Amino acid sequence: MFRRLFGRGQDAPRTEEEAQQEEQKIEQATEKSRRGLFGQISQLFAADDPITLEFWDDLEALLIQGDVGVETTQYLVSRTIDRVNRNGVKRIRDAKQMLRAEMVAVLQEHAAPRQIAAKPYVVLVTGVNGVGKTTLIAKLAHRYKTHGKSVMLAAADTFRAAATEQLEAWGQRAGVPVITRGQGADPGAVVYDAMDAALEQQVDILIIDTAGRLHAKTNLMKELTKLKQIISRKLEGAPHEVLLVIDATTGQNGVLQAKSFMQAADVTDVAITKMDGSAKGGIAFAIAQDIERPIRYIGTGEKMTDMAMFDSQAFVDSLLTE
Repeated sequence: MFRRLFGRGQDAPRTEEEAQQEEQKIEQATEKSRRGLFGQISQLFAADDPITLEFWDDLEALLIQGDVGVETTQYLVSRTIDRVNRNGVKRIRDAKQMLRAEMVAVLQEHAAPRQIAAKPYVVLVTGVNGVGKTTLIAKLAHRYKTHGKSVMLAAADTFRAAATEQLEAWGQRAGVPVITRGQGADPGAVVYDAMDAALEQQVDILIIDTAGRLHAKTNLMKELTKLKQIISRKLEGAPHEVLLVIDATTGQNGVLQAKSFMQAADVTDVAITKMDGSAKGGIAFAIAQDIERPIRYIGTGEKMTDMAMFDSQAFVDSLLTE
């Protein structure tokens, strides 16, 4: 059956073939999780025994170990119990679909479509150092170019050593221009230049890299606020997207990072990187529930094409495959 799955922001529609390819990427990225704790959850549901209180305790323990987080785990288990009771389910094996449905619901709760007609469409990318921001930006640039968009990058992470050079190298590989003033420059000046250039050249997409650490959290948050003000003065309504990048291997620390950035950056969407390196994977549920923002992208490897639109159903299915 043919389907077109629409992305958010400036993403082009996906054909069924493209959606299937990205579902395969998600499945590959979650292989460690599927073989690890989520595999144990699937085994727990394999029994054809009556549902007991002990079963719910075991499920709760595995979800917490899988980085779902205590509060989100309790929420999921409670909702699953309610669904099981409403549907008159009595046996463990039959309850698995109830958990699947609640997992998908958590991930989809804040994922309403958003199409913004702006030129340039400005994406501000945030996240602490080491989460894979620069690589993700390159993947985004490649993705937008593949969809026929003109793309420009801005190297506003001028504090981390070699950050500017790394973005320039990725920009060259992706075939997109990079606005930079070099390491140590004023990030605000870089953003100012980038906005001028993007407007003058009528670029479709401007993606701005930002610093992940400025000695103290207060300084970092002030810097992000300053950059947003410069952007909005140049183009009303911008930035149109503030994308927070979270490293899946950091577990619950990633959730704490997300909460910190929410305070200053008005995060609109989340990208999860390095999912292929995590044996847990439950961080996606904790992020979606705790910061109430949709997960938009998932990193599936190191190559330029190793990124997929986050598909809640595909993600849950990949974790709980038989």
